[in-house]
Amino acid sequence: MDQVECVVVGAGVVGLAVARKLALEGREVMVLEAADAIGTGTSSRNSEVIHAGLYYPTGSLKARLCVAGRNQLYAYAREQGVAHQQCGKLLVATAPEQRAGLEGIYERAHHNGVTDLRWLDRTEAQAMEPALECVAALLSPSTGIIDSHGLMLALQGDLENAGGLVALNSPVALANIAQDAIDLVAVDGTQLRTRLLVNAAGLAAPQLAHRFAGLDAHHVPQPRFAKGNYFTLAGKAPISHLIYPVPEAAGLGVHLTLDMGGQAKFGPDVQWVDNADDLVVDPRRGDAFYAEVRKYWPGLPDGALIPGYAGIRPKIHGPNQPAADFCIQGPRVHGIPGLVNLFGIESPGLTSALAIADHVADLVSAPA
Repeated sequence: MDQVECVVVGAGVVGLAVARKLALEGREVMVLEAADAIGTGTSSRNSEVIHAGLYYPTGSLKARLCVAGRNQLYAYAREQGVAHQQCGKLLVATAPEQRAGLEGIYERAHHNGVTDLRWLDRTEAQAMEPALECVAALLSPSTGIIDSHGLMLALQGDLENAGGLVALNSPVALANIAQDAIDLVAVDGTQLRTRLLVNAAGLAAPQLAHRFAGLDAHHVPQPRFAKGNYFTLAGKAPISHLIYPVPEAAGLGVHLTLDMGGQAKFGPDVQWVDNADDLVVDPRRGDAFYAEVRKYWPGLPDGALIPGYAGIRPKIHGPNQPAADFCIQGPRVHGIPGLVNLFGIESPGLTSALAIADHVADLVSAPA
């Protein structure tokens, strides 16, 4: 049986960041990816936003890792030449009763270490974005956008330069917990022994963890799939900042974001689905998009929204349940030396990727 010191399952942005971190520490690392390319799942089907860290409960992993990861990500993108733009975001209240929601976000952000928010009244917001309609807004200058695929290529390059390897078309069937080691069996029957296994399989992480012989099933959360549909704008948007409404219960609302080419897109909405492969955008959902977007951009023309793409949030809570934190389980939780499971790494997972990698490295270097 072949042996490798560390195996990371999943070559999305978080898996690659973790593998890079471990390789830079001098470990022997292999990434096993089921697909035929890196980053084909959640990492390539999101808003590509660098979040500032406004929304998440103070003290949560999401709050701590987002704020730390955002600073690391900007620095890394500059260092590696990854396309990005610190364009800023306006978080808008479109009705007077929403102002209390903005005030709550402002207070939470301050406690999370985000101290650069600025209040804008309607006149100030419209001076920045004349097409915008709102009663008040928060300006978040630390929010930005990034080329997620360029980021993943940079992470892969660092990993490989440090001696690591990405093996594509390599789905894992199961794992057996052995004495001081974990034995992996691939779908094609190939066997591999490792001392450190990081399950960063994204949407498939809970399903994969259920096939780890020796891991108590009560440590594995039930996966829930919240589909997010996106529509793109025909033509150029008269807006240069990202625009976010006051958040919904399950997401951040139908927001306006920009890609690195300046193209505007709207979404994601929240559509709970049973199948993580349900990625078709139903054009009929566009009616609801027009209604939501026109609350802050009343000038959105008829016929301007074109069905774009969809992504699936890898949630570990269901409809009408409180939002779950990132679930990053090391040996102190489940008692298995050398195993780390990453569950529920939804937004702000992209922003937090480098900080998540540091957190995982700390978990595996600490005594059990």
